Amino acid sequence: MAVKIRLKRMGQIRAPFYRIVIADSRSKRDGRAIEEVGLYNPMTDPSTIEVKSERVQYWLGVGAQPTEQVAALLKVTGDWQKFKGLPGAEGTYRTPSTNTKPPRIPAGGAAKTASAPAEAPAAEAQAPAEES
Repeated sequence: MAVKIRLKRMGQIRAPFYRIVIADSRSKRDGRAIEEVGLYNPMTDPSTIEVKSERVQYWLGVGAQPTEQVAALLKVTGDWQKFKGLPGAEGTYRTPSTNTKPPRIPAGGAAKTASAPAEAPAAEAQAPAEES
């Protein structure tokens, strides 16, 4: 069986994120996977890449072929260099900050600013308490 390491698309329309999976080369892009070995979210800044390095090393060792996109991700994390025995096994991946989740836009389109009206009633509620 020919095994590939490839991306499985998840998420909503225009908000994709991917799982790095081990799958039979004959299966569909988003079909059944043998094993999930990582995550890739291109919507954050910088992109979030999480890879189970030991599992990727195992699958590369038994002959799994990464797609071009996955090979590029493995080079960024340093797993490809580690497998090939090349220098630079630490990779060039920048760790994202703590809040990397992209802002959520409502289905209606433009983002609504509900924070200003919500603050006004709270200020009014405090004013009578101060007078008493």
